[in-house]
Amino acid sequence: MITKNTIDQVYETARVEEVIGDFVNLKKSGSNFKGLSPFSQERTPSFMVSPVKQIWKDFSSGKGGNVVAFLMEHERFSYPEAIRYLAKKYAIEIEETEQTDEEKAKRDERESMFLVSDYASKQFQNNLWEVEQGKAIGKAYFTERGFKDETIKEFELGYALEEKDIFSKQAQKDGYQLKYLEQTGLTIVSGKRQIDRFRGRVIFPIKSMAGRILGFGGRILGENKKTAKYLNSPESEIYHKSKVLYGLFQSKQAIAREDCCYLVEGYTDVIQMHQRGIKNIVSSSGTALTENQIRLIQRLTQNIVVLFDGDAAGLRAALRGIDMILAQGMNVKVCSFPEGEDPDSFAKTHSLEEIHSFFDENAKDFIQFKASLLKKEAKDDPIKKADTIKDIIESISKIPDAIQREVYIQSCATIMDISEDVLFSTLAQKYAKIKYSGTQNQNKKTMEVVQIQKSATITVDQLYELEKQIITLLMIYGEREEIFQESVLKFSEENQQIEEEITEITTHVYEKIFLDLQQDEVELANPDFKAIFYLLLEQFQTQGKLSIEKLTPSLSPERSALVSSILMDNEKYELHQWEKKNIFVKARDYQVGQMVTETILSLRKHLVDKKIEQLQEGMKDALKEHKNELEEVMSYYQLKRLVSVKLNRVL
Repeated sequence: MITKNTIDQVYETARVEEVIGDFVNLKKSGSNFKGLSPFSQERTPSFMVSPVKQIWKDFSSGKGGNVVAFLMEHERFSYPEAIRYLAKKYAIEIEETEQTDEEKAKRDERESMFLVSDYASKQFQNNLWEVEQGKAIGKAYFTERGFKDETIKEFELGYALEEKDIFSKQAQKDGYQLKYLEQTGLTIVSGKRQIDRFRGRVIFPIKSMAGRILGFGGRILGENKKTAKYLNSPESEIYHKSKVLYGLFQSKQAIAREDCCYLVEGYTDVIQMHQRGIKNIVSSSGTALTENQIRLIQRLTQNIVVLFDGDAAGLRAALRGIDMILAQGMNVKVCSFPEGEDPDSFAKTHSLEEIHSFFDENAKDFIQFKASLLKKEAKDDPIKKADTIKDIIESISKIPDAIQREVYIQSCATIMDISEDVLFSTLAQKYAKIKYSGTQNQNKKTMEVVQIQKSATITVDQLYELEKQIITLLMIYGEREEIFQESVLKFSEENQQIEEEITEITTHVYEKIFLDLQQDEVELANPDFKAIFYLLLEQFQTQGKLSIEKLTPSLSPERSALVSSILMDNEKYELHQWEKKNIFVKARDYQVGQMVTETILSLRKHLVDKKIEQLQEGMKDALKEHKNELEEVMSYYQLKRLVSVKLNRVL
């Protein structure tokens, strides 16, 4: 585990504008930077970065946070991966917490395997560009396939020389142990013999989502029937083929941006499509699709389009993967290419516009695809048709959402020319997952569907908004000194009423808010606001001021995003450049004292209203027996009247 000292050093050193500037074209805007959102398609900048506060906010998607949150959102890094990325960028040595000897050995072993894999990739690339054999065979092959030099470099393609042990010998000469060469599958050890696994093959490095090389795929270029055409690294401590998707590192940003992922079978399918402009594409690397691979895609999008060859084997493969995708609650479409075509060949002979048009016209919803395919096979055979319907029902049963299941049942009934009731009944009998709504009408569909009622009004959570406003005032104006009118409530024995006395005090905003809430014995109800509130209190009490760059590292990504949203919303108007349009926005800080007072009073009134409701609810059935409670209610009404008068509101 990375030590807190290292994490603190990373946060202190990393500059949010520098890190985000590597991914987004930022332009100066006052004290901030702005740019086009990397999370949505837009023409007007809505993405803001604050160097002073070391946070960012994307107003088009609502996302925001600190520098680590950006890497986790944009690059899909885990928290440790983001910290390691920043440590590497700023040359910070990573300290690890004390580990057992076994844990150290395992980590060192994994790291050694990663280092060996990285070394091998560089060697294979060097062979392709610098060694005559590599240029004449490997580079020529890729060029013949239509790959441009920049594409070859982007995917770090390479070539393994034909000599049986040249790579293994060179690696050991350069200080890499045979043990790790064997564990990664780069070298096959048989007795005293050492053989390069990928000799004479063009190389496709397989990367993790974070960009680390896990293994390799190699394609032989000769016509040797005794040797497999494609060869992958064996399973190892760092490479598990069922948990990896080829091209995911290069495509993750495009998948998240487009909210869609195209899934193909081969390496060259991915590369050719990527080169043509279809960036949001990955491959299962010729293996059967697994749940782990589907979940990798699900981290980026809920929508998958499965692209398969037009041959029967390809179509059958599409059917096998569909049910697994459906079971994960994802939306899936299938698009098959014309007979004799595959994604690689199709991308070479068609423009980007033609490819998009083909996908739009031929990508079918899974039920349409499966029903039309199986119907074609069944023809007029009633037994085969019945089996086809059962096959489709089996797929529909995998869908976790009840509404989607009903929609697919309706679509299946239309395509297969069969009663919906029969399909609903079959589904219910076999899987017992559907609730029936009644049998008043024999022809009424028996699946229960809950109709979403449209609300005529929008309900605002007043308490949430008031607590958010308190946190906003503390973060933006907490250090300021303001003059406040202090209200002291007293009970007058003479008038038998609550009266108030007004005095003026000069104090910091944070002191005013803290003391008022403490006096009222009020704690914030929202757990996020409550946690942030006490962190702010600690900073103000120990330092007398707020340091956002020290606050955000102590927050979870969700709370960091919340803080970022609050702070950056205050500066949102900068995006619109009102001054250039001769519109001058009045600064909020001219009325801070009034805002603080109104917020606290509004919170008091809200809590008084809730207290009155609770007391009245408890007195409904036996009002006469609750004289004391009645008097308490009247006291709260007097308190409410005073607060409302101060707010200039009608009771």
